Amino acid sequence: MNRPNRQTDSGRLSASEHSRSITIHFDGHSLGAQEGQTVAAALLAAGITVFRYTFRYHKPRGLFCGMGVCYECLVNIDGETPKRACLIKVRDGMRISTLLDE
Repeated sequence: MNRPNRQTDSGRLSASEHSRSITIHFDGHSLGAQEGQTVAAALLAAGITVFRYTFRYHKPRGLFCGMGVCYECLVNIDGETPKRACLIKVRDGMRISTLLDE
């Protein structure tokens, strides 16, 4: 049986694939990120774990499933409709904000 090499076939980016540093903006703060990261990965790397608040009880929500199924990581990106942070890759200058369900 051919087993995947965990070092190269894991789906992770190699150092050369995300070596370019870029700047994103979250709730008015500039953050460093690596090209190729998802928005969720960049926010978590910066220590940000709350991406939105629930409508009724204003409970904090963040990354839960990490694969685009649960909708817990919704954020506003560049003024568009809320997007799942775990599915969108960062772009230089991207403006991200906490989603306040109202």
